[in-house]
Amino acid sequence: MASRRRPPAQPRRPGRPAGETVDQRGALLDAALALYARDGIAATNLRRIAAQAGVTPAMVGYYFGAKEGLVDAVVEERILPVIQTLVPHVRQAGDTSVVALVDAFVRGMHRTVASNPWLPTLWVREILAEGGALRAVLLDRIAPQLPLLMAERFAAAQARGALNPTLDPRLLVVSLIGLTLFPLAAEPIWRRLFDAGDVDADTLARHTTALLVRGLEADHAR
Repeated sequence: MASRRRPPAQPRRPGRPAGETVDQRGALLDAALALYARDGIAATNLRRIAAQAGVTPAMVGYYFGAKEGLVDAVVEERILPVIQTLVPHVRQAGDTSVVALVDAFVRGMHRTVASNPWLPTLWVREILAEGGALRAVLLDRIAPQLPLLMAERFAAAQARGALNPTLDPRLLVVSLIGLTLFPLAAEPIWRRLFDAGDVDADTLARHTTALLVRGLEADHAR
């Protein structure tokens, strides 16, 4: 009696891996972001990202191709959306007063970092540091949305006499970002150095705003 031959296996159609029940792609993005912030993009290989996400290295290639594809996806789906949440608050506050604009940025940044604690470290490591992998992203994608928008608002306030005329609106943005993100990036150091466990997010935000406001008032230009 002739043996039956099994029909040849059909190649799997494009789509999610068989048996996938969790968001492996999202887990890979989150794992990559956490490792990029902790160790740097250049020092983080795909195998470590896969291990952090609890999947095989093949899944990284399946979803993103190469490392560049994963970095691009992290920028598009994790980093830029976080920055974009600040824009509406800055736009709205910029139409009222300079102090409101500063307060909206400072408090908005503190809320953003509370939900995304990776941001200050990633900013220092991959944007400020020479050779940082995300510096071009700041210049091309982030700057038009937030820093340049704020500089325009400060310049408009200065033109109507609401801002110290001796200040440069562009450098004011640099100072504001530095006074916001740097203390958050250095938080483990200054909390220990000054035994500052009593300083909560609201206290830090009020301090930053108060530090800037006296220099922002037009009366102090004399």
